[in-house]
Amino acid sequence: MVALITGASSGIGRDIAKILAARNCELILVARNEQLLNQLADSLDVNCTVIATDLSEKENCINLFEQVKDMDIDILINNAGYGLFGRFDKTDLEEELSLIAVNVQAVHILTKLFLKKFKSADKGYILNVASSAAFLPGPMLSSYYASKAYVLRLSLAVYEELRREKSRVSISTLCPGPVRTNFDKRAGVRFSVASTDSYSVALKAISGMFKKHLVIIPGITMRAGVFLSRFIPDKLLLKICYHIQKRKE
Repeated sequence: MVALITGASSGIGRDIAKILAARNCELILVARNEQLLNQLADSLDVNCTVIATDLSEKENCINLFEQVKDMDIDILINNAGYGLFGRFDKTDLEEELSLIAVNVQAVHILTKLFLKKFKSADKGYILNVASSAAFLPGPMLSSYYASKAYVLRLSLAVYEELRREKSRVSISTLCPGPVRTNFDKRAGVRFSVASTDSYSVALKAISGMFKKHLVIIPGITMRAGVFLSRFIPDKLLLKICYHIQKRKE
């Protein structure tokens, strides 16, 4: 099998690469940092293709697909993404637009282009990495939470379309809670709750993807929290989320 992984240079993406390599999958590793990608590729005992590109640019997303479209790719992992902490009226607009480009636009483009390719072959797996944030309001991390809600809802809609067509193509969404990666450093936050190591999250993600699970939420506590949040009134949930986020300053 051949898998393309965005955001492969660190965190969940890097660990997913290691797990798929252990399954003898050939890998296409995509991120901005070519040096880190090459280091990862050199550490793996499978054939790896390294593509350094900035997915915040629409043209780069399309060019990425054009570069690999003739390869027999079986798996797309849309993992690239980041957060931005702060009050909505204080955060930098250009940085927010870049976040939306990576977290939403790139996922949208690559999901659409690879979905068409996979459907024509009637096979393939798509794993879109969202977050438990997709189920919640996100004061102080508003753009990030909204972007992950988009990823989740898009993936759910595509899942149902595929199911009704009886397609053999699978789409899953990973929605972890806090994970020990460089996310908090880039977003400018400190997690106020215990975080999970990225390798165990990656293991759950790949296991769930191959089982064709619709939504993958690692951890009993996080699954329970997501379930219970459905029964909390919006205004109360907003207050709870705000106080949790405020503690990250």
